[in-house]
Amino acid sequence: MESLNQYIDHTLLKPEATEADVDRVVKEAIDNNFYSVMINPYWVSHVHNLLANTSVKTATVIGFPLGANTTNIKVAETNQAIEDGADEVDMVMNIGEFKGGNYQTVQEDIRSVVTAAHKRDTLIKVIIENALLTDDEIAKAADIVAKTGADFVKTSTGFSTKGATAHDVAIMKKAVGDRIQVKAAGGIHSAQDAEDMIKAGATRLGTSASLKIIGK
Repeated sequence: MESLNQYIDHTLLKPEATEADVDRVVKEAIDNNFYSVMINPYWVSHVHNLLANTSVKTATVIGFPLGANTTNIKVAETNQAIEDGADEVDMVMNIGEFKGGNYQTVQEDIRSVVTAAHKRDTLIKVIIENALLTDDEIAKAADIVAKTGADFVKTSTGFSTKGATAHDVAIMKKAVGDRIQVKAAGGIHSAQDAEDMIKAGATRLGTSASLKIIGK
């Protein structure tokens, strides 16, 4: 297993995060060679500028945290984020439409955002919010995401009833195979948590406990 540092999207999505908080997270990411800094869209331009001339990526969220924005708004938000300097975007699928069995609508919503991101050479992950899904639904949602051409399927926003579990990650990995990658996020607080997610099939981790995970 490579260094845990390069699995980590160092995350700060709290609504009360100040510029000083964002700057601290950026410095931590640079100092510890984390893969990216994950922040809300408002902060993308600022973070992109701070990360210039480093290897750390700028990442943000789309349709966050509910996934209930219209497709046009998600696409516009994606385009704005990329213009502001985002290297990666993590969108939330339309969870209500998925729970209602309207899978084609869900797939078209995701595909529209995937197309917008890929037109600008930007990596895209899709959050399916596992906490609100059954095991069968997790597998179904992961398969839908894979069919859209997204780069990753992601477990959680971190704002629902629970975050990632190794059990959920394993279901997602089995569903997508080698078509796309799996990101685990939410509730990853220790090196053991991180290693469990990776063993289950995750190739990226979203966490705000990054320093604790790497033993700092």
